[in-house]
Amino acid sequence: MATDTLKSTTGASGASGIRRLLLDNGALTALIVLVIAMSALSGDFLTTDNLLNVGVQAAVTAILAFGVTFVIVSAGIDLSVGSVAALSATVLAWSATQHGVPVVLAVILAIATGIAAGLVNGFLIAYGKLPPFIATLAMLSVARGLSLVISQGSPIAFPDSVSHLGDTLGGWLPVPVLVMIAMGLVAAFVLGRTYIGRSMYAIGGNEEAARLSGLRVSKQKLAIYALSGVFAAAAGIVLASRLSSAQPQAADGYELDAIAAVVIGGASLAGGTGKASGTLIGALILAVLRNGLNLLSVSAFWQQVVIGVVIALAVLLDTVRRKAGATPVSGAGGGGKGKQATTYALAAVVTVAIVGATSFLHNDSSTSTKPKLGLSLSTLNNPFFVQIRSGAQAEAKKLGLDLTVTDAQNDASQQANQLQNFTSSNYGAIIVNPVDSDAASNSVKAADKAKIPVIAVDRGVNKAAVDTLVASDNIAGGELAAKTVAEKLGGTGKIVILQGQAGTSAARERAEGFAKGLKAYPGIKVLAQQPADFDRTKGLDVMSNLLQAHPDVQGVIAANDEMALGAIKALGSKAGTSVSVVGFDGTPDGLTAVKQGTLYASVAQQPSQLGKIAVDNALRATQGKKVETTVKVPVKVVTKDNVAGFTG
Repeated sequence: MATDTLKSTTGASGASGIRRLLLDNGALTALIVLVIAMSALSGDFLTTDNLLNVGVQAAVTAILAFGVTFVIVSAGIDLSVGSVAALSATVLAWSATQHGVPVVLAVILAIATGIAAGLVNGFLIAYGKLPPFIATLAMLSVARGLSLVISQGSPIAFPDSVSHLGDTLGGWLPVPVLVMIAMGLVAAFVLGRTYIGRSMYAIGGNEEAARLSGLRVSKQKLAIYALSGVFAAAAGIVLASRLSSAQPQAADGYELDAIAAVVIGGASLAGGTGKASGTLIGALILAVLRNGLNLLSVSAFWQQVVIGVVIALAVLLDTVRRKAGATPVSGAGGGGKGKQATTYALAAVVTVAIVGATSFLHNDSSTSTKPKLGLSLSTLNNPFFVQIRSGAQAEAKKLGLDLTVTDAQNDASQQANQLQNFTSSNYGAIIVNPVDSDAASNSVKAADKAKIPVIAVDRGVNKAAVDTLVASDNIAGGELAAKTVAEKLGGTGKIVILQGQAGTSAARERAEGFAKGLKAYPGIKVLAQQPADFDRTKGLDVMSNLLQAHPDVQGVIAANDEMALGAIKALGSKAGTSVSVVGFDGTPDGLTAVKQGTLYASVAQQPSQLGKIAVDNALRATQGKKVETTVKVPVKVVTKDNVAGFTG
């Protein structure tokens, strides 16, 4: 057996040595392959501006992931980092701008918020004996809820002195990238050079053995989760700086990206392995994937599929590496540091050489004569925005334009990334349907600086100049909805209001319109107002709950048709008989319900017309022709009497 082992060890040369090198550096290999592939497939990828975009887009995920690395190395999990990031940024903005707290103290309060959240997680896990999954899942909900409570569901302007973290140095070097590098160095130092770093590996490797060896495991877990909270707070501050505002719904779902980056970077969810450099590579892989797929006009839905496959392959590689006896991915100790540095240097040289060669593929390629337009929609998980896309695509095809459509998935940060990609790729014009009117401002300013026309559709952009705003008036539409339900009830009655997603400008504006419209009808009593996030399922659930408390309701105003359709399902036979429901948007399903009589009316915005007109104005702007500052597409109340003649 000893002889066999010796042969196995000494025979690891040639092809076997290369195989071992690839297994030991699977994430780095994947990153190199991705960069080469994207450089070959897209001529817009390998530009200085775009590569800096990749760094900026990786920054928040990487900073979160560095903190999560500490937790995963110690065989834990932290699902709360995205919510803690949002809460910390909200605390900073709320204290500094609304309560006059000095900015330095406000930053300290934000960091303290992250530490406090981490300590609560650590206490529940170490002393309350809760599984890490449950404890941090609870904190995810608590932190997000507190962020919404403090902000009242609306974005809060970020202090100018802190917003510089989202700027560039010398007009080209992004500050978020510098912060990411600094936090990465801190994480590497903690993991490789400190007592608590060694404790993480010991606890993750064998918690009971660590305890028997005299390690105070419970206290160490408190410190580990507190560190995760510090990094989450830092990530939240950087994210809010990029968006110039603290968004209560910011970083939603980022905990999954952070965990994915750590796992892709070679850490094991079983604990005991992981390093900061691997986590950085994992975050860069996710950023390169999203950036490259955007440049290649791949659907956001397929992007999710691709990223899921990459995560699965990363875990599979970890399993293969363990079975093959590859070197553990550990940051503890000093062994192998020189070898790692040599590997990274060699990888950089190989990447530059191959990428330089592939760049020649694009030098002689004929440029398209079609004007390139980019359209960033807030979400495609809603029929209204799907109709905007359809109208835009039909008009682009008719005019012979090359239109790239992206889905921000209601994430202001993701939309900022998409707009940056359009700008760095020198698109002829950009059409944006903002997730939030404040958060889109910095990205639009960057496009303005690059002299790229910007057309806003459905929602405006605050604190930045757009060439044209193509929109319906959400406030006027809200007033129409209120008037419609009030007149249906004869000016007296009891109603409930289903609000949109907290923190979005559409939800705020429509709610403002509802309130304005109802002022003219003092006989209408609002029994309750609850958010249902523009979602049909949530509309069903919220309406079902409200019916338990208010069975005598006579009318419902919903901020979109999807929630209205959910309310109709909850109302059952009452819908259209004893309870009148009014929706908003005029979606195909909503209009069908109007025809059937279950939905009394919908305030229709003609979304396909919004998309069509936006493309028309974008083309005029690229041609240097004059465009109107504002193009208002009239809203229309559609009832059973006029639905047959409405085309949408």
